[in-house]
Amino acid sequence: MQAFVEFVARGLVDQPDAVTVAAVPRNGMTVYELRVAAVDVGKVIGRKGSTIQAIRSLVQVGGAKAGRRCSVDLLED
Repeated sequence: MQAFVEFVARGLVDQPDAVTVAAVPRNGMTVYELRVAAVDVGKVIGRKGSTIQAIRSLVQVGGAKAGRRCSVDLLED
C-alpha cells in the first residue's frame, strides 16, 4: 500500500523526487504519512480536498481487502 500511495503522489506533483511516504503504526492501524514539496501540497489536496480524499478512500479499501485498517495523512514541512 505504501508503494501505491507513493506512485499516485509522484504522478500528481511537479517535484516527484520530493515525495516520501512512511508507514507508521498508530492505535491498531497503519497511517501512511505523505510528504511532498511545499509548492505541490495544493495539487495533492485538490479542489475542496477531493484528491486527497480519493487517495484515502482507495487506501482504506485496499487495506480492508488485506484485513488491515489504513489511512493517509498529508504532512506539510
